[in-house]
Amino acid sequence: MSVNSRKNSKKTGKRALDASFDAGVWKRAGEIASGYRLIIQKEPDVGYLGRSVEMPMVMADGKTVAKCAAETIEALTVAVAVMLETGQKPPVPNTSEKRTAQVNIRVTEEEKLRLEEAAQRQGFRGISDYIRSAALKEAS
Repeated sequence: MSVNSRKNSKKTGKRALDASFDAGVWKRAGEIASGYRLIIQKEPDVGYLGRSVEMPMVMADGKTVAKCAAETIEALTVAVAVMLETGQKPPVPNTSEKRTAQVNIRVTEEEKLRLEEAAQRQGFRGISDYIRSAALKEAS
């Protein structure tokens, strides 16, 4: 943390992370991140480990479920703020749009197994979320 960040934190009461971003960007990032669906799992070494369905590679931990959730939302807020500041489009929260359309694809058994393994490795609930995320990321 820089000296300026520490000074900003003491003067404004902001934490060092949110002091690093424009207030409007930080607020918008928080609104987006708070809509993400969290996955919190018991982790023996740290208590709980959290991530989101929308951004499974952004993780945080905490000794309690509540602390883990708060830390995970803050980590997501930072990631979204960086995306907003660099002109990228953050993932849309899963809960903001009702999915009514369906797309079907056929794969071999081996392909299905590979997709399941990749989805699990990256923290997705299942193949559908994994494929949707990968396809939409590529389509952006």
